[in-house]
Amino acid sequence: MSSDISHDQHGAPITAPVLDWTSDYDIFDPQYINDPYGIWAELRQTCPMAHTDRWGGSWLPTRYADVYAIAHDIEKFPSGNGISVVPLVDPASDGDSVPGNTPSPVLTSGVPPISADPPLHTWTRRLILPTMSPARVADYEVFTRDLCHRLVDDVLESGTGDAASEYAQQIPVRVIGHILGVPEDMSATFTEWVRDVLEFAHDVERRRNGISNIIHYLRGAIEARQAEPQDDFITELLNSEHDGEPIGTPVVMGMCALLLIAGIDTTWSSIGSTMWHLAAHPDDRRRLVAEPNLMPTAIEEFLRVYAPVTMARRLTEDKQYEGRPMKAGERILMNFPAANRDPEVFPDADRVILDRQQNRHLAFGTGIHRCAGSNLARMELRVAIEEWLARIPEFELIDPAAVTWAGGQVRGPRSIPVRIS
Repeated sequence: MSSDISHDQHGAPITAPVLDWTSDYDIFDPQYINDPYGIWAELRQTCPMAHTDRWGGSWLPTRYADVYAIAHDIEKFPSGNGISVVPLVDPASDGDSVPGNTPSPVLTSGVPPISADPPLHTWTRRLILPTMSPARVADYEVFTRDLCHRLVDDVLESGTGDAASEYAQQIPVRVIGHILGVPEDMSATFTEWVRDVLEFAHDVERRRNGISNIIHYLRGAIEARQAEPQDDFITELLNSEHDGEPIGTPVVMGMCALLLIAGIDTTWSSIGSTMWHLAAHPDDRRRLVAEPNLMPTAIEEFLRVYAPVTMARRLTEDKQYEGRPMKAGERILMNFPAANRDPEVFPDADRVILDRQQNRHLAFGTGIHRCAGSNLARMELRVAIEEWLARIPEFELIDPAAVTWAGGQVRGPRSIPVRIS
C-alpha cells in the first residue's frame, strides 16, 4: 500500500491530509468525498489534469473533453489492465492483484465486459444486452414498483425514515437479486459485500473478504444452476455459447460478479443523491410534483449532476497524453462526475435545471464501455422517485449535518434522515 497510510491507536487506517490538490490529490480524502465540486472547479482553472503519487500514482482529468477523449482511446488506454481506482487485492493471495488488474485464480476472466478489451469485451457485452433491453426492463419495473411501494409504506407508518439506507439502498440490490435469481433475504448481505469491495479502500482485509464472499456465493449459485436450471440470468449465461462453444464458468462468474457489484452501489448512489436533493431543495421537489411531465429531463439532470461513478484505466507501459508523461502502473481516473459539471459543456453546470434540454452527460460513461445497464438504472431511479413523491410529496431533512456520504470509486449518500412534513 501507499507509504502515506498510517494507523491510529485503534488500528484504523489514516492518511496524510492533502495540501496541494494539483500534485497530491486523494479521492478518499473527506473533503473530496463530502464536496468535490469546488475542487474540480479549481483544478479546471489551474491544473485540469492533476497528478498524485498516492495509491500507486494516478491522473485526474476534470474537463469533459479530456475524459471523453481518454474514454474513447481504447488502444492507448485499454480497460483490460485494470478498472479499479486503487490497487485491489486478490482473495487468494497476499499481493496486489485482482480481476480487472491482473488475472485471479478464481476470476481468471475478470469482470467482463467492463474489465475487458475486444474481442472478449465485444461478445460478452452482446450477451448482457438482451437482459438489459427496454422490453426486459419493463418487466422488471413491475417488481421494482411493488418493492418501492412497500418501502414507502414503512416510512409512512413511522413518519420518519432514512431515505438512503431504508429506501435508496434497498432497491437496486433487490432488483439485481431478482434478476440473478437469489433470495430477497440475501439483500443485506449483498449490500455489505459490495460496500466492502468499493467503499473501504484503506482496509485491505475488508476488501479481500468482500471479494472472497462474492466469489464463494457465485460459485455455489453456478453449481446449483448447473444441477438444476432456473429462469434467471445465471442460467441464461450457462446456456449461452460463443463460437459454438459454452462460454465457460470463469466468464459466467465474472459477468455475474459485475452485475452484482456494478449494478448495486452505483444505482443506489444515484437514487440516494436524488432523494437528498429533493429533501434539501423544496422548490425543485414541488415543481416535479406539480409538473410530472418533467420527469424524463429531470432524471437525466439528476444523473448528470450527481453522477456517482469514477472508473480507471491502468497503464502497463509509459504513455504520453498531451505532453504529460504517464508511467507504467499509474491509473487515469475516468472522472465522469467532474466532466458532467464542466461549464464549457453545460451552462450553469452546478445547478439542477429540471427541464435542461441539451444534456449529453457521461453518467453512464462513453465509448464501447458505456454502461450496458443504463436502461435498468434509469428505470429504477424513475420508479423510486415516482413512488415516493406520489405518496410523500412533502418531506425534509431532519438535520442536514446528519447526512453522510461515501466516496472513491462510487460516491453517494449513505444516510439521509428525513421526516414527512
